[in-house]
Amino acid sequence: MDNNQNVLGTESIGKLLLKYSVPAIIGMMVNALYNVVDRIFIGNMPGVGPMAITGLGVAMPVMSVITAFGTLVGVGSTTNISIKLGQGKRNEAERIIGNAISLAAIIGATLTILGTVFLDKMLILFGASDSTISYAEAYMSFILVGATFSIMSMMFSNLIRGDGNPRLSATIMIIGCAMNIVLDALFIFKFNMGIKGAAFATVISQITSSMIGLLYYLRGKSNLSLKKKNLKLNKSIIGAIFAIGCAPFAMQLTNSVVQLIFNTSLKTYGGDLSIGAMATISSISMIFVMPAFGFVQGMQPIVGFNYGAKKYDRAKKALKISLISASIVFLLGSLVIQLAPQALVVMFNKDPELMNITIIGLRKYALAMPIVGISIVGSNFIQSIGKAKMAMVLGLLRQVIILIPMVLILPNFFGLNGVWFAQPTADTVSAVITGIVLVRELRKNFKTETDEIIKDVKSIEVI
Repeated sequence: MDNNQNVLGTESIGKLLLKYSVPAIIGMMVNALYNVVDRIFIGNMPGVGPMAITGLGVAMPVMSVITAFGTLVGVGSTTNISIKLGQGKRNEAERIIGNAISLAAIIGATLTILGTVFLDKMLILFGASDSTISYAEAYMSFILVGATFSIMSMMFSNLIRGDGNPRLSATIMIIGCAMNIVLDALFIFKFNMGIKGAAFATVISQITSSMIGLLYYLRGKSNLSLKKKNLKLNKSIIGAIFAIGCAPFAMQLTNSVVQLIFNTSLKTYGGDLSIGAMATISSISMIFVMPAFGFVQGMQPIVGFNYGAKKYDRAKKALKISLISASIVFLLGSLVIQLAPQALVVMFNKDPELMNITIIGLRKYALAMPIVGISIVGSNFIQSIGKAKMAMVLGLLRQVIILIPMVLILPNFFGLNGVWFAQPTADTVSAVITGIVLVRELRKNFKTETDEIIKDVKSIEVI
């Protein structure tokens, strides 16, 4: 076993989390900035008003589908690789890398074809009106062309971090984001390409990120090798990737369904502008949620390796530090949102009516933000130890099982306020349930190394 992987089982958990989580947080923030930057530039395009950012809000469910598949391949393959390495099975880990790359290419091409054929119908289904569909269509027609590179960009970010090079993973994401910002300004304001320019900039940036990731393996600088023979899809490996990746995939995919239901309720109770407000609210929420996902992505290879090596104390310590760190971020985010929401909203749009709707909605939407870390870190911890079904149920609590009924029920009593209150209601209930399940799981299945030694000694005494 090479030294980069061996340290997962020996080095201080605090140092490991710092080493893996900080680059992961940077990577997640940069990934979020792809969408956030586009929304900022689009919201401030001259002469289009608030309808452009509303059109982007309509396109969000389609983008969530692409993100879902990137998460499926990235998290599913990386977690399996970490577990295999913890078990000392290096060759199997390398086979997973090859299969992940082929799987990403096939899924991306399929999404491009299907998405392009059914784009108009999808956008109308997701809440597009006569005033907004032209903006949504112009943006998504370019984004869909780059679906393969979007998925590969997310996949390589995970693979390279799991390969023991989290710094490079973050660097690649930073390069892509920086390129996106520069190209956004160039295409939108210099070449007057409008919303198409924003999408074009995003696709070029994702192509760049994915190609750098591929070159990392092709040039032989990686700890695990990419071999041509491993590109051939293997049924058992694909099944393992899907088994672990299905929980975060389901969470991301159901985001599309939730956004559809949100858009329908928003259009009914608040009109087109409320959909535009939600596009901004989700962007601001993403700024604070992404660091939490960075913590758990940094935590995953550490927990996966140590769980596979039966070093349960180390796995539990990684959980504890990650949970505390994520909760601090959410608490600070909540304070900023409640005390100074104007400073955040003004970045996206300066239309007085849209700003007012957004500020009111944001404060209500983020009421339960301080406890969201329990749901995110808890469900991802359980996913990291291979409990895919349990992790999927916990992940779906916050995003689907509780949230969807709240979005459908609360507006009947509270109107537009009911739409805003749906998320904090789901956050609160899911945090309580996840906390209970997590404690029970730790007590039931995580015996410490000392417990194992005592058990072995008693077995010897009996003999």
